[in-house]
Amino acid sequence: MDDDINTILKSHRDSIDRLDAILVYTLAERFKHTQEVGKLKAKNNIRPSDPEREAKQIKRLEHLAKEADLDPIFAKKLLTFVISEVIRHHESLQQ
Repeated sequence: MDDDINTILKSHRDSIDRLDAILVYTLAERFKHTQEVGKLKAKNNIRPSDPEREAKQIKRLEHLAKEADLDPIFAKKLLTFVISEVIRHHESLQQ
């Protein structure tokens, strides 16, 4: 492979690695907050899921995805997965 191509490829891969780290740390921070929400819900006998808020969040993320030129179907799948994990954690806190 050409040295220029290797340099460009390495640059893209380095960026991807940094962005993956940002995603992981961002998700960790998000889950810290959702854990606190789960504790509050458990303490106050509030249902683990809030379908109305979840639907609003999905619509919001789909809109943000379109603005960011990201496939909104992918964004919806990702948030749906994250929400399901949050609900699972909330349910475990209520047991």
